[in-house]
Amino acid sequence: MWWCSAVGFIVTLTLSLLVAPLTVTAQQRSTVPRLGILTPAAEASTPLWEAFRQGLRDLSYVEGKNIALEYRFAAGQHERLPALAAELVHLQVDLLVTNGMPAAQAARDATKTIPIVMAASGDPVRLGIVASLARPGGNITGLSLMTQELEGKRLELLKEALPHVSRVAVLWNAGNPASSPDTLREIEATARVLGLQLQFLSVRHPDELDSVFAAMTREGAEALITLGDAVLWNHRTRVVALAAQHRLPAIGDAREYADVGGLMAYGPHIPDSYRRAAVYVDKILKGAQPANLPVEQPVKFALVINLKTAKALGVTLPPALLFQADEVIQ
Repeated sequence: MWWCSAVGFIVTLTLSLLVAPLTVTAQQRSTVPRLGILTPAAEASTPLWEAFRQGLRDLSYVEGKNIALEYRFAAGQHERLPALAAELVHLQVDLLVTNGMPAAQAARDATKTIPIVMAASGDPVRLGIVASLARPGGNITGLSLMTQELEGKRLELLKEALPHVSRVAVLWNAGNPASSPDTLREIEATARVLGLQLQFLSVRHPDELDSVFAAMTREGAEALITLGDAVLWNHRTRVVALAAQHRLPAIGDAREYADVGGLMAYGPHIPDSYRRAAVYVDKILKGAQPANLPVEQPVKFALVINLKTAKALGVTLPPALLFQADEVIQ
């Protein structure tokens, strides 16, 4: 019955041809790396995550084609980060990307094997996230924004801009480990040298901003400094609007505060850090070990002054300060 064998062969061949493309497609899909994005933000469309995605595109990664991004948003509630990190680990993502120290800590506590890239953090050595900047050890590396070291400098700039100010409100997030007692002691030490009184006001959730600014006014604050924090950065437009409403000259930790109407900003360009995080992702996906990738720190800092805001507040800035500025927004 040779013809039966022939028919059987043809059927088998046909089925194999039909199944083969499905098998190849499944294999291709399984090789697409998945990144778990752990963030205190409420959405993916922030300038920071767009900078990260642009960094991936610059390295020829196309979302949905040769890379997949799995987001978990804490929406300003740091206490949710550990559970969200556990979800991403359960999904067996290939790599975790975090922003802010609470997210980095939650990711580190959730896994000792999945590589972790910090898109931005405070001092990861001081907080025990990595062994050292040069040789992080373990499964975590990335970028540090040196927030603690810069807070005193921002206070100095604020005093230079407003020589007659004596009481400054300090807006910070007590739930952020980057705003540690060391950070607060450093800014207090600078304040003593400058003859300033500080009024510390913590915001753990953006819903608290209105009441906190009302407290600033009641207690006689004359100016405002915002400490580095992802939640405050994500809501910087609201922070700056409230500062304007209460007629408080304000300095922030990133130029974006000045862009949206703050009086001044001093610090690194944070979106650059997120673009650089994509480079770390690329290296790790190609086989590099996080333990051997040094934690990168910013090398360029910018002072941005918003003259339009100064005029609205009736503030005349010293020419020497304007001369220091890297950019003046008219």
